[in-house]
Amino acid sequence: MSISFFIARRYLFSRKSHNAINIISIVSVCGVVVATIALVIALSVFNGFNGLVASMFSSLDPGLKVTPRTGKVFAPPEKVQQLMEIGGIEAYGEVLQDHALIKYGERQQIGIIKGVEDNYRELASIDNVLIDGEFILYDEVTDYATPGIGLAAALGVNANFVYPLEIYAPKRDERVNLSNPAASFNREYAYIRGVFRINQPMYDDEYMIVPLALAKKLFTYEKEISAIEIKLKEGASAASVKKEVKALLGDGFVVKDRYEQQEASFKMMQIEKWMTFLILCFILTIALFNVVGSLSMLMIEKQGDVKTLRSLGAGDALIRRIFLFEGWMISGLGALTGIITGLILCLLQQEAGLIKMGNAGVFIIDSYPVRVAFTDILIIFVTVMAIGFLSAWYSVYRLGGRWLTK
Repeated sequence: MSISFFIARRYLFSRKSHNAINIISIVSVCGVVVATIALVIALSVFNGFNGLVASMFSSLDPGLKVTPRTGKVFAPPEKVQQLMEIGGIEAYGEVLQDHALIKYGERQQIGIIKGVEDNYRELASIDNVLIDGEFILYDEVTDYATPGIGLAAALGVNANFVYPLEIYAPKRDERVNLSNPAASFNREYAYIRGVFRINQPMYDDEYMIVPLALAKKLFTYEKEISAIEIKLKEGASAASVKKEVKALLGDGFVVKDRYEQQEASFKMMQIEKWMTFLILCFILTIALFNVVGSLSMLMIEKQGDVKTLRSLGAGDALIRRIFLFEGWMISGLGALTGIITGLILCLLQQEAGLIKMGNAGVFIIDSYPVRVAFTDILIIFVTVMAIGFLSAWYSVYRLGGRWLTK
């Protein structure tokens, strides 16, 4: 243990001759503790919401999604059949989706028609998000549709209604017949057999799932599809499988993981998270100004000790390091205490849900979600120590010259 660190530790925990110095030192530590707790809790709550949103999107979003680099649709290459040879892939399916006009009685709504293959139940957890009816694509007689709850409400329909939906889409590569505009549209029918809800307006208010064959007839495609959705095996690395799929299909395709498919939503949440972090860092900086006052008063009080140390042969560098360590230990003590306290509070919130979001049943969850990330804790600790070091350095090298130098 260095002499400067040993003396600084004694100064930190020993009683001072003036009680005001003790009070300011305690206030300095408490300020760092409170700001650090706020950082731990705020970032953990943002992580919790991020995980919550990801879990809701994952009900319909595949593990990987292959789309063409240019254009809306593409003819699947023969290499697609080799996808199942990649170790981390459990299943894949072709998808064709586009906008169409959906009509029921006197009501009509623009929605996104998503045509899927027979194995769609293997690709997505559709049964887990059904709130009415059952998921069936077709039978021997007719085709079936599964709309989101918002779209179903806008059309005034529900599962097992007697009359079918009418779905209209403009014919491709044809001019509009002004004398008979209806002839310029393809029309298909589908009965509603189920309704889903995943609490995301993007899906609930716009999407309707139909058989792939119906979607191809509606949009006038033979082989073309808009995407290939891939389900990964449990424990498989999305990054490594994504790399293998890219190598197999070539540069003409874009492969996106679950987060990239909802890039705008997750990017916005990340921006909010780190903006909150910067605001709390500003508050932390203000709290650490107490260190400046505490060190300044300590340097004035210990002028006698400084003279004694000089008599024993100590130089300016050693004396400055003593008070630099003193200020840094105030920051370190506050950071460690704040992080430990913040982790305990996050654990209690995870297990007991102490802080509720409001009236029960109004929100998706009853209490605030929390997920602690080790990288966030490391960033918080480094940030507190860095700002604390700068505060101590300013006190010792800018303000302490008159008391610490000859």
